[in-house]
Amino acid sequence: MRLGKVSLLVLWLTLQACFIPPGESKPLVNYNHLVFTAKVIRIMDGDTMEVLYHNQPVKIRLAHIDCPEKLGSQPFGNNAKKALSDLCFGQMVSIQGQKYDRYKRLIAVVVNNKKQVVNQEMIKQGMAWHFKKYSSDPLYAQLEITARKNKVGLWQEADAVAPWAWRETKHSLAK
Repeated sequence: MRLGKVSLLVLWLTLQACFIPPGESKPLVNYNHLVFTAKVIRIMDGDTMEVLYHNQPVKIRLAHIDCPEKLGSQPFGNNAKKALSDLCFGQMVSIQGQKYDRYKRLIAVVVNNKKQVVNQEMIKQGMAWHFKKYSSDPLYAQLEITARKNKVGLWQEADAVAPWAWRETKHSLAK
């Protein structure tokens, strides 16, 4: 009888430990491969947002795309942020988590309340590049080709600089 109570106590303490918020090293909940619905509460830039899920803020980095940098004033950086805001700010969205990046953001595909895949819409509107370094999805590649051909958004500029190249020049100037 006593052994059963001790076992129950150990089990209870183990379960409790699972729900204690960890330190800065790991996210509170592992959203990898998890599909969930959350409210978009903040737009950081064209490819990063924050959602509220069970009263916990979760930073989301849009999968497959890279947008012009808002920091450092890359052309179309503010336009991309506004486009993302117009697509989903304040909405309940579906998040399809994939993995975490080194900044502890959840890399995800986001679907808004109009059933639009926000990641794809950003490319269609000419507000993002297909981020081929991390995505080999042929649909995103085709969407970028079409946006370029139609000179939509940032593709109106003949010398549009990819965000990864923009970041590289900013880092080399800082050295």
